[in-house]
Amino acid sequence: MENPQGVINLSSETDKQKLFKQLEKLSTEERNPKTREIDLASSREIATLINNEDQTVALKIEEKLDEIAEVIDLLADAFQIGGRLLYFGAGTSGRLGVLDAAECPPTFGTSPEQVQGFIAGGKEAMFVAQEGAEDFEENGARDIEMAKVAPPDVVCGLAASGRTPYVHGAIKEAAKRGCKTILVTTVPAAQIDLEVDHLIDIPVGPEVIMGSTRMKSGTAQKMVLNMFTTGAMIRQGKVYENVMVDLMLTNKKLVERAKRILMIFTGVDYKRASELLDVAEGHVKTALLMELGNVDLETSKHLLMQHNGFVRKALLSL
Repeated sequence: MENPQGVINLSSETDKQKLFKQLEKLSTEERNPKTREIDLASSREIATLINNEDQTVALKIEEKLDEIAEVIDLLADAFQIGGRLLYFGAGTSGRLGVLDAAECPPTFGTSPEQVQGFIAGGKEAMFVAQEGAEDFEENGARDIEMAKVAPPDVVCGLAASGRTPYVHGAIKEAAKRGCKTILVTTVPAAQIDLEVDHLIDIPVGPEVIMGSTRMKSGTAQKMVLNMFTTGAMIRQGKVYENVMVDLMLTNKKLVERAKRILMIFTGVDYKRASELLDVAEGHVKTALLMELGNVDLETSKHLLMQHNGFVRKALLSL
């Protein structure tokens, strides 16, 4: 029998059989007819088989671009009023959420709190699988509570199978608190038994290796998350033309990249780019506007604030 949270009790033979039947029906758990001879294939043939299957992922995502665009709008609006994006997942899905969150601050100059990733089993699960941590809805609900989730926060569940109890628990608790919810899964919508505001189902079909959802399913989720945060950050003025101009200068490579950005857009030499960056206190957008608009530091800051951080809009106002 199921417990009050709706979690299957794996000590019960009945529930073990129920879980077995659930997995048996999942498209990601089917055998792929195109790779049944992969154990006899050469290394080149193995690489070709994997590559051929990977090429189908982008086409599946193309079918969901309208839904993905809706999520980008949702996130852009939430960020504008102080909301956070919180990913919840287990295994590969959880690691991809943590990865996407970790890359936002250096790429877009955001605070680490704005986009966060939670994985069943905690930080240890990022490096070593914590088996069983994903099997309880209450674990997801508890992490929601500990993160003090409340509107306008947005909670995004990541589950290749669409059935991970940890993810279900997080989404249900977030919904109770009035937050918008998203589920990214790689099985068809018909196989999902969970109410969410935005369902992004990318049915990638059977994996190259049966059940190895770190492959096509992981690729699909990574691509979708790239669209979510990149799209929302563009809508926040973090990009000028097609260049990330709100990067955080946390290492030498990023400092040099910032100088190169200034040189590309303004035509100044390396020395002048370094000087501009110093005067602008390491803020690339401020330095850009100072040089392109021929304004001082305070005017540049004011214009960016006035135009919600959009360099192009600030320049047009001049």
